[in-house]
Amino acid sequence: MQIAMIGLGRMGGNMVRRLLRGNHEVVVYDRDAAAVEKLVGEGAKGATSLADLVSKLKAPRAAWVMVPSGAPTQATIDELAGLMEKGDIVIDGGNSNFRDSMRRSAELEKKGLRFLDVGTSGGIWGLEVGYCMMIGGDKGAYEHVLPGLVTLAPKDGCAYFGKAGAGHFAKMVHNGVEYAMMQSYAEGFELMKASEFGYDLREVTHVWNQGSVVRSWLLELCERAFVKDPELKQLKAYVDDSGEGRWTVNEAVAHAVPVPTIAASLFARFTSRQESSFAMRVLAALRNEFGGHAVKKA
Repeated sequence: MQIAMIGLGRMGGNMVRRLLRGNHEVVVYDRDAAAVEKLVGEGAKGATSLADLVSKLKAPRAAWVMVPSGAPTQATIDELAGLMEKGDIVIDGGNSNFRDSMRRSAELEKKGLRFLDVGTSGGIWGLEVGYCMMIGGDKGAYEHVLPGLVTLAPKDGCAYFGKAGAGHFAKMVHNGVEYAMMQSYAEGFELMKASEFGYDLREVTHVWNQGSVVRSWLLELCERAFVKDPELKQLKAYVDDSGEGRWTVNEAVAHAVPVPTIAASLFARFTSRQESSFAMRVLAALRNEFGGHAVKKA
């Protein structure tokens, strides 16, 4: 099939390569002309602008947007909406908020355009192992681009979940669960490191990956990290968050669904960014005031 990819970063670029391996025709565009030229050299058809990209597509056109969520995604979709024709398909494969996807679908529908929100997981490894994709939006559009989705995904790695927003809601919860899993591993390895047994944490991760009930791809990646840097001395203890964890907790509050583990993992990331936590200083002051416990002066 023919499909366009807009945004050729770590995810978009490798998705193009996987589509090319599946013998699909891919038209590509990125603000970085060098990124476009690189993929043209690998078999893609390049475009110099969104207008040029749309002109190179056959109806019904399918354009996959893989740019940062928020304003960049909105601006790209707005421009596409002014260039595409009735029946064409806009796909948002980024980490957009599901409410934005619901709104965008309704706005595009008024113009006769079809919309798919595709929650995409796989990161830098997707080129080789495939991308897990959670899909919502127009069912006919899904069926039209299904050959490309099947190429991008590993076996049974993509599914249609219903109306617009369903794909990005599933990806939001997926990332919330990911936060909790990562935090659990982190706490466990910190406890082992603090013990008197002098564990080789790389060896622990390797053993756990051999049939243990806690084995996972994340644990395999943890093993890789310990192989590269056993003490993780090259890293600063600062962990960012890209939004999905916050959205998951917000939706849990809205639906009165308890997600204490996911919430705690999100707050742990906030703590990692504090050089000298005021809350921890308050705790130290209180212990000193009520019990005369020793404190450390700044």
